[in-house]
Amino acid sequence: MYKYLLQSVDGIQWFAISTLLIFFGTFCVASIRAFISRKEDMQRMANLPLED
Repeated sequence: MYKYLLQSVDGIQWFAISTLLIFFGTFCVASIRAFISRKEDMQRMANLPLED
């Protein structure tokens, strides 16, 4: 039922493309941030859940 409903919407493929681009952009930003961050900052953030 939903398959036929979504097929009838014009331009529905743009939702999939935009979702993929948003995911890819977020993944790239997170990866770049992980590689650029200093080791001390990463260690401090890793220890945050263990501190009271």
